[in-house]
Amino acid sequence: MDKLNLKKLTTESRNENTMDIDSVSTLEMVKMINNEDKKVAQAVEKELPKIAEAIDNITLRMQKGGRLIYIGAGTSGRLGILDASECPPTFGTPEELVQGIIAGGKEAIFRALEGAEDSKELAVRDLKDKCISKNDTIVGLAASGRTPYVIGGLEYANEIGALTISVTCNANSEVSKAAKISIAPVVGAEVVTGSTRLKSGTAQKLVLNMLSTGVMIKLGKVYGNLMVDVKSTNEKLIERAKLIVCQATGIEIEEATKALNITDFDVKLAIFMILSKLNKEDAKIRLDHNRGYIAEALKDK
Repeated sequence: MDKLNLKKLTTESRNENTMDIDSVSTLEMVKMINNEDKKVAQAVEKELPKIAEAIDNITLRMQKGGRLIYIGAGTSGRLGILDASECPPTFGTPEELVQGIIAGGKEAIFRALEGAEDSKELAVRDLKDKCISKNDTIVGLAASGRTPYVIGGLEYANEIGALTISVTCNANSEVSKAAKISIAPVVGAEVVTGSTRLKSGTAQKLVLNMLSTGVMIKLGKVYGNLMVDVKSTNEKLIERAKLIVCQATGIEIEEATKALNITDFDVKLAIFMILSKLNKEDAKIRLDHNRGYIAEALKDK
């Protein structure tokens, strides 16, 4: 792999639509940026079959006790950490279920340590620290598709037998070749040449949104389109929990509050109790039997 041959990378090419971005009016400047951003969703759309395949495979492994682990460097690594950190408050997951690893560790989240991305060995060490297994899924994030840190992590994960997925913005990249499932929305040249925090970063964020949200839906953490495993850790979330119970069941806020008090603010259990007309103990048994999936538990008579 030629680390210095950036000319072949779409993400490093110059954008003909923004050649004079430094000399136009501010309004014209933001129009240019917006017009380029419009292309991102279309690029992601082309990858939907691969994204769906990834979601189904991640879900199967999680049902066997596996985890979802993002690994990346720079902007890509930070996006993985962002997505992972949002899963516990949104879906009530344990912190270890979805994790993000960035080359260079915690310091690299806040300060660029781009040199860390050049070490395959560092990725192997970081994944060994996580004691990954064949039930885990390792998602390698690299806009360029050539980051040695990410390639090293995927290669090691393949040796372990874990599911490997790549999310890149260049077609037929080295990172893609190291993964069992390749997701590659090609968004084209950036507004500012090589600044992959822009369209490429947006594309990766969209893909990660789909991966984590899709898996959580498949795991029964959403009923309809409601977050039923949300944790009531502050005043706003307490009120949200009450609203979710009302929306899911059609009852009034006072009755929802009573049900939540009975279940110690377990939103999912409160909803299922009301819909199934079961007591707390029987409702919990039925839910557990159906892996916490309300829609399935309601069919289970």
